[in-house]
Amino acid sequence: MSGPGGRLQEPLTRLLGTRTGNALAKMGLATVDDLLRHYPRRYAEPGQLTDMAKLAIGEHVSVLARVERTAVRSNASRNGARLEAVVSDGRHELTLTFFAKHPGALRYHEQRLVGGASGVFTGVVGVYRGTRQLTHPDYLMVGEGGDVTDDESALYLASLPIPMYPATASMPTWKIQRCVRTVLDTLTEDDVPDPVPLEVRARAGLPSRYDALKLVHTPQHTQEAYRGRHRLRFEEAFVLQAAIAQRRARTAAEDATARPARPGGLLDRFDAALPFTLTSGQVSVGEDLAYDLAQPRPMQRLLQGEVGSGKTVVALRAMLQVIDAGGQAALLAPTEVLAAQHARTLRTLLGPLAEGGLLGGAEDGTRVALLTGSLPAAARKTALLQAASGEAGVVVGTHALLSENVQFADLGLVVVDEQHRFGVEQRDALRAKGKVAPHLLVMTATPIPRTVAMTVFGDLEVSSLTQIPAGRAGISTVVVPAANPRWMQRTWQRVREEVDAGHRAYVVCPRIHPDDEVSGKAAATDFDDVPDFLALSAGDVPDRTPLRAVLEVADQLRETPALAGLAVDVLHGQLPPAEKDAAMTRFAAGTSQVLVSTTVIEVGVDVPEATVMVVFDADRFGLSQLHQLRGRVGRGSAPGLCLLVSTAEPGTPAAARVEALAETTDGFRLAQLDLELRSEGDVLGAAQSGRTSGLRLLRVVKDADLIEEARREAAGVVAADVDLAAHPALAAAIAAQLDPDQEEFLDRA
Repeated sequence: MSGPGGRLQEPLTRLLGTRTGNALAKMGLATVDDLLRHYPRRYAEPGQLTDMAKLAIGEHVSVLARVERTAVRSNASRNGARLEAVVSDGRHELTLTFFAKHPGALRYHEQRLVGGASGVFTGVVGVYRGTRQLTHPDYLMVGEGGDVTDDESALYLASLPIPMYPATASMPTWKIQRCVRTVLDTLTEDDVPDPVPLEVRARAGLPSRYDALKLVHTPQHTQEAYRGRHRLRFEEAFVLQAAIAQRRARTAAEDATARPARPGGLLDRFDAALPFTLTSGQVSVGEDLAYDLAQPRPMQRLLQGEVGSGKTVVALRAMLQVIDAGGQAALLAPTEVLAAQHARTLRTLLGPLAEGGLLGGAEDGTRVALLTGSLPAAARKTALLQAASGEAGVVVGTHALLSENVQFADLGLVVVDEQHRFGVEQRDALRAKGKVAPHLLVMTATPIPRTVAMTVFGDLEVSSLTQIPAGRAGISTVVVPAANPRWMQRTWQRVREEVDAGHRAYVVCPRIHPDDEVSGKAAATDFDDVPDFLALSAGDVPDRTPLRAVLEVADQLRETPALAGLAVDVLHGQLPPAEKDAAMTRFAAGTSQVLVSTTVIEVGVDVPEATVMVVFDADRFGLSQLHQLRGRVGRGSAPGLCLLVSTAEPGTPAAARVEALAETTDGFRLAQLDLELRSEGDVLGAAQSGRTSGLRLLRVVKDADLIEEARREAAGVVAADVDLAAHPALAAAIAAQLDPDQEEFLDRA
């Protein structure tokens, strides 16, 4: 053995032979550990046949069924013969079809597929003349008289659960089962390191990892399988929470400069000049931030807020406290449009306090510098000097802030907006510009359910803003059927009415260029500025009409009679930065009244005069993203209207998504529903990294109590042994399960 887990790292080609090992490798199963983590999808009892009503066309399935009848027929239209065996679950039937050049070649199947016999049949579900069928399925007859070994026959005759594995045509479920049993028979408990310490297992009443694997792969009854799966789910949660606890502990041990509030400073003067009253939530969160900033250890806090809840003001007050204490703040934004918007907003909020050193500015004010990749050389030089000298107390920027030539006099606070769009290297590159570890405030406008907060954002203290500032008139949301001409005509009439009342309108499209693909399926790269955390997975984009595009829709709106005389502008991620800024400036000033845009306007863009939004192909977006888009209207005193143009058929999940958005403006409720509609991989990072999340059994939506228990236990273990020197199996599991890409996603918290 080469160390902890040595036997588990043995290649399957050595244990099972080259041919079998290579077939498993095509499924991503190269080592013993890979195979043992390939858990059964479900369990079948020999006496409980598969419910065939649930089989979907095109799905690769393994079904346990009973043969009803078999017939060999000649092909009328061409030479050859076919065998059709009808199998049943007792209520529904499925046809197995085999083709051959002559009837004699089908004798083998005819002798095995006899009426009354049971078997496991695997293949892709097809349909022929309205009847579901498997063509040339692989199969294994079970029970007495079956074609398995004596030991396996005894297994079936004893009515043991049959593990049904995710499988392929070359490796059907029973072949995988044989491989797993072969591998398990070669192992002892000493060969299977357990990342969950004995004392934790004892408190939780859990079996060892070795025993859990046997329970899952070779259960004597289904209750054993469930017990084994529970133990392995706990392990996944425990390893993840231990990694998070380690990160929290190491961050808490770092030195930071305390930035206590200074009476009579910029923060006090800003508060005194505010033209509105802070909500109780803003005050409460502000107090938490003020306390954290005053500590000699780095603040690590996530600020999540409902759309329009005033996160920017809360963040600015934290920045001013740091400036009062002699430090600087950097605000990192994902796009140039959002960075420029933040800079304008901060300068407007600060007024004379942002004009330090300028005629008419506050005597001891500060400056807000903007640093993006598209700045002209002179403006860039000025921003760099203001950051390096400390003249700019706030430096707002995009990835340009991460450049080596960007320096700060004393970076005390890093604020990251829409953190899910950044990787750990980017965040750390900015934090490294501080003399000591700067405080960190992560902001997201996507409300995060509790279970996700405990996993993805588990190493941060979480603050939430749920109140909307007084004076907001609210937003109404209506689903517009795209195929209904009268509804679409009324949509543009409503846009005209809003513009004639002095307001502005957004029109959002999922693509930039016209979609010339007949199917309407689009690659991820066709979407503009859609963060993977919010985008739909490829499998969630159905074959429907082509997606609407910004350039196409803008031309059509200019010819729409209801909008005659209005200035229609466009905004998308492929425009040069100067053109993006000019388009936003024209829209904010009212020079253009209708802005046709991609989701580049999704977060941060704040034009109070915008009161109506039309979202094309709304059923193609995730709930959280639609909620963010909707939050761009109704930000002033006039009510907002969001019109969701949908092509989804009633009763489909896509239709349910847009209907749910129309029913509520509660972002936290929508986030929970969005989570329930997504896969675990989307939630925990597969969408970002393009890999699996490392979690096979844990379900963030359903396993909240289990995650909570694992979190408590992991915190205790790490508190007593931060480096896990006494727990090498746990340390190894963290390193193995959280590869660099997954570690990066976890660090995005």
